[in-house]
Amino acid sequence: MTQARLLSSRTLYRGPVFDVRRDRVIEPGGLEVTRDIVTHSGSVVLLPVFPDGRILLVRQYRHAVGRFLWELVAGRIDPGEPPLRAARRELLEETGYSARRLRKLLDLFPTPGFVSERMLVYLATGLHPGRARPEADERIQTGKFTLAALERKIRRGTLRDAKSIAALLYYARYLAR
Repeated sequence: MTQARLLSSRTLYRGPVFDVRRDRVIEPGGLEVTRDIVTHSGSVVLLPVFPDGRILLVRQYRHAVGRFLWELVAGRIDPGEPPLRAARRELLEETGYSARRLRKLLDLFPTPGFVSERMLVYLATGLHPGRARPEADERIQTGKFTLAALERKIRRGTLRDAKSIAALLYYARYLAR
C-alpha cells in the first residue's frame, strides 16, 4: 500500500484561519491510526531583496510564542486565491512595497506531523515603495538587513522564525553569491 486509506474523518473545530480534523486511517505499511490534523489553506512567504542586496524583514508580536519576532513577509492564501496574487497582496499589506518580479524559491511543509499548511516562498525584486495596508490586528515594523547580518542573527539564535531561516539559508547558499 503506497497511499493511506481513509476510514473516517470528522471536523472538530472550524475557525477563521484553520480547522481541526480527526482522521482514522490505515497508513502505508498497514498501521491503523487516529490523526488530528490542523487544516490550513496554505501561505506565501516573501524574501524582498533591494538592489543593494539588503533584505526586508518585518517584526511583529506573535502571541503563540509570547514575543516579538523578526521574520520574512508572510500570510495566508485566501481560499481560491492564486498564490502569486496572495504574495503581491501580502507584500503590499505588510510593507507597502510592490515587486516587479516574483520568483518561486521553495515549496515546503513547515510542520507536516500535524499541519497541512503548504508554504510557497518567493524572491521579490524590483521593489517600489508605497503605503502599507496592514490588517486591523497587525502592528508591523519593517527593517532592512544585509545577508551577513541575518546569517549572524541565525547563528546567534536571535532570528528564530523557521520559514525565514529556511528561505534565507536557501537564498544564501544557492542565489546570493
